[in-house]
Amino acid sequence: MPEAGLVEKPEVLENTPRLGLNDGFAFRCDPGKDCFGRCCHDVSIMLTPYDVLRMKKALAIDSSTFIEKYTSVMYSNEKHLPVVFLKMEPDSLKCPFLSAAGCTTYAHRPWACRMYPLGMAEPTAPEAAARRFYFVIKEELCHGHEGAPECTVRDFLAGQGVESYDASQTSFRALLGTAAEAKAALTAEQSAMYFMALYDLDRFRRFVFETRFLQLFDVDETRVEAIRKDDEELLDLAVDWLGYSLFHQRRMKLNKSAAQRAACRTEASPA
Repeated sequence: MPEAGLVEKPEVLENTPRLGLNDGFAFRCDPGKDCFGRCCHDVSIMLTPYDVLRMKKALAIDSSTFIEKYTSVMYSNEKHLPVVFLKMEPDSLKCPFLSAAGCTTYAHRPWACRMYPLGMAEPTAPEAAARRFYFVIKEELCHGHEGAPECTVRDFLAGQGVESYDASQTSFRALLGTAAEAKAALTAEQSAMYFMALYDLDRFRRFVFETRFLQLFDVDETRVEAIRKDDEELLDLAVDWLGYSLFHQRRMKLNKSAAQRAACRTEASPA
């Protein structure tokens, strides 16, 4: 199963047959297939922040508990970015949410699970032909392609609810792109900030309301009220804060008094 995110490996971009939204492919997954559930064993499923948000809410637990119980965290070698994976059960190596009847969190399953068996790639080259495309992943363990009706990529994505996930992850993908282009790797402290703000949302909410965060940053009162209870609004704030704090983007601004103090410190600094 593909990891969540856009695929940019050269072998995929150059050698894979490309599908557009109106192109068709054959696939069906249901309990009647002899392979049902096999793809949910011993697989690396990378979780996006929105995946974690949806799943922890579905389970009615806080983000810290979800992370501790259901995930493992690795760090990219080059930029030291935290990468969160769904943790398989230690003995069976199956997804912890897989039952005999299928996925117990199906309505809130991760982006990677929704996409399968489609992969998605988006070349970074500026040429007109270098635009997002899709491709079919065929594995020996999966028999869902055999005798299945054909549907368009567009209809498949709509049926899987992918559009709402994509819309909720646009700013996160942009942040990933900014991090990839940054010259320096994150420090240990910055990496911890990145992880807390994006994945441990309940802890980030406490950070916002229990520290001087709202005294330092100019956050509209309407937004303040929204982030008290709305995790998606809070995630948007997290992306803005990280863009500002780690990558010097103008996604937020200091409030007037904090900006004046910052200006005074700059003027007092030796040339």
